[in-house]
Amino acid sequence: MKLHEKLEKLERYPFHMPGHKRNPEFNITGSEIDITEIDGFDNLHNAKGVIAEVEERLKRHYKSKKSFMLVNGSTVGILAAVFAVCNEGDKIIIARNCHKSVYNACLLRHLKVVYLEPEFDSVNMCYTSVMQDRVDSLLLNHADAKAVVITSPTYEGRISNIEADIPLIIDAAHGAHLGLDCFPAYPKGSIVISSLHKTLPALTQTAVMNIYCEEYTAKAKRYLDIFETSSPSYVLMSSVSKCCDIIENAELFRDYYKRLTDFRQIEFSSLHLKYSDDISKIVISTQNTVMSGKGLAEILRKNLIEPEMVSENYVVLMTSVADTQEGFDRLTKALLEADEGLMQKDEPPRRKPPIPKGVQVIEYPESTQE
Repeated sequence: MKLHEKLEKLERYPFHMPGHKRNPEFNITGSEIDITEIDGFDNLHNAKGVIAEVEERLKRHYKSKKSFMLVNGSTVGILAAVFAVCNEGDKIIIARNCHKSVYNACLLRHLKVVYLEPEFDSVNMCYTSVMQDRVDSLLLNHADAKAVVITSPTYEGRISNIEADIPLIIDAAHGAHLGLDCFPAYPKGSIVISSLHKTLPALTQTAVMNIYCEEYTAKAKRYLDIFETSSPSYVLMSSVSKCCDIIENAELFRDYYKRLTDFRQIEFSSLHLKYSDDISKIVISTQNTVMSGKGLAEILRKNLIEPEMVSENYVVLMTSVADTQEGFDRLTKALLEADEGLMQKDEPPRRKPPIPKGVQVIEYPESTQE
């Protein structure tokens, strides 16, 4: 029996944690399946039963050597991965657009950081993809580096396909759905971490660490045991168990992909639907119009739509297989209303933010990418 199925059949009276005791009179959402590591329900830190079965399903899906289910988000996976491949004071190469968890891992491990500059979109002021030649140049000039860390896909859906002769950690927090049906392939690296909750039907904080080089498995497990909570939520883990059922339904994802391709047939007069390597990320640019990204977000909210992220001149709308056709129709209507009669204006491209003083980085020509 699967973890989420077992949790639906709890019968024993809980003279154990948590303190709500699954008592419905207290009306705590989710408490009906919220337990601790009781007999028959396995232990995330020493999985041998129903939790091990969930991790085995994740391993098969992501074609990894070992997959660890995470309940502290991709953050705990990033921390454990960096500690697994680097010793105290080592040198590490990280992409400049890495998540703050990468910076925190470098700080805690006292690493010497060398920045890797991705391509830069000077129109919308965001980083895009990491180029292989830049990685190669840094590896040549920093032969003592112990690891490379990149973000792929980015918040805006740009994917980097690179290789390295040293451990490659990929923060694919926004890419848990990659590899499914019509979507781009799942990233290739030594360790790849994805947030299940970001792009798949799973609860917030759920993630997966996929290890493709077995030599890092034991160390990664050691540091997960250090950084991850010793009281993992069965409510969260149950959602991962259910998520595994969902990702095995290819028809659902084919229908989802069709909704995405149909949406991208919309023609705007002034707004611009930006290109993304990952079609699931909808990025609407207000560049060269009198409207700001914040202004567009306000219009969407008036239409009862909440965007994922708002930048100076674009908004990011995240989608998943759980989005309905009604949701896409509402978004289409709101965007077309915002676009109607929108005035245009000319804006010169701007320069990317400066490199902090004292950071060791190789300079490259300014990107001409749109």
